[in-house]
Amino acid sequence: MAVADRDVLIIGAGHAGAMVAVGLRQKGFTGSILMVGEEPALPYERPPLSKAYFVGALEEQRLYLRKAEFWQERDVEVRVSTIVARLRHEDHEAELTDGTVVRYRHCVIATGGRVRKLSCPGADLAGVHYLRTLADVDAIRGDLKDGARMVVIGGGYVGLEMAASARKLGYDVTLIEALDRVLARVTSPIISRFYEAQHRAHGVDVRLGTGVTAIEGGDHVTGVRLATGEVVPADLVVVGIGILPNTELAHESGLACDNGVVVDELCRTTDPDVFAIGDVARHPNRYAADAMRLESVQNAVDQAKTVVGVIMGQPEPYKDLPWFWSDQYDLKLQTAGLAIGYDETIVRGDATTAPFSVVYLRDGQIIAIDAVNAIKDFMGAKGLIQAGVKPDKARLADPAVPMKELTGA
Repeated sequence: MAVADRDVLIIGAGHAGAMVAVGLRQKGFTGSILMVGEEPALPYERPPLSKAYFVGALEEQRLYLRKAEFWQERDVEVRVSTIVARLRHEDHEAELTDGTVVRYRHCVIATGGRVRKLSCPGADLAGVHYLRTLADVDAIRGDLKDGARMVVIGGGYVGLEMAASARKLGYDVTLIEALDRVLARVTSPIISRFYEAQHRAHGVDVRLGTGVTAIEGGDHVTGVRLATGEVVPADLVVVGIGILPNTELAHESGLACDNGVVVDELCRTTDPDVFAIGDVARHPNRYAADAMRLESVQNAVDQAKTVVGVIMGQPEPYKDLPWFWSDQYDLKLQTAGLAIGYDETIVRGDATTAPFSVVYLRDGQIIAIDAVNAIKDFMGAKGLIQAGVKPDKARLADPAVPMKELTGA
């Protein structure tokens, strides 16, 4: 049995884990770093997978967060296609599937999430795809023959981005969402209606308020059976119904888990030498009433900075404002804050045509914004949300008044 001693072990080679390694070296950390990842590729960006990479506008090499030479030159050991089979945090040890035991001073769990899968009959047929990794997108592209009919199941960010990209390539697309509107879990009916209309205008057959009861086909998918009994013809199916946090390793090791690995404001688990960050971490958030998980690049990067600060002896609690984005057609949706528990919305502009913004208020205070092709609104609102501003609503509703000029009423 081989034994390796490392100062920092990073479990997971996604955006979060990679930014810990990058940040440590930028801050002058000279200790040994080992980062292990299940995928065969070096750390890469996921957001372009359903957009630029899928349509062929971005090649694989440009997805990489850093080139191979970067990791070598900074003495960061990256082991791809590697799985941590067991974590014994009381002993500061992790066992890899090849039998290697890694003894560490600090461990960072950045295992991310896995796709939530369909459970209906036929869900395992060839031609049913999910979108999380490079390999997933390559498999989808391999199934896209001339004239292929695509059915997208799920009207969240991933499903809508995939539908937009497939239409850009000229394929027939039907999008199925079980709820009565798209983006229902993340935004207001105003934004949902706008994006539904945009997808319909671009030729997507949007089906709302209906579930999927089965995937039809023999060896390969031929259709999707809806709860109404209708079968929608399909040559391939792309499923985007959310992710589940990869907490198994942490849970089996005895660390506290509850819809994610439970961490404090410094991203520490119930073992202070073990951190958890990114999609897998359930953390206290000053913009929410309860601890939560955030699935975003921003969260991954900012929590990585928090961990770097702790390891370097300069701890700063995580308190960053959440923000997200989605690119569909020629539209960029930028969100800042969390539209949770809002009691009022104010639209800046015309909600049927971009640019416009929807501002969310609670007790008169700005708590979030959705900006569609309105980057100045997005940037200006970030500061207002952080400051807890209660603006004059008439001025807020006037798109001619710059957000950055709004102050308390």
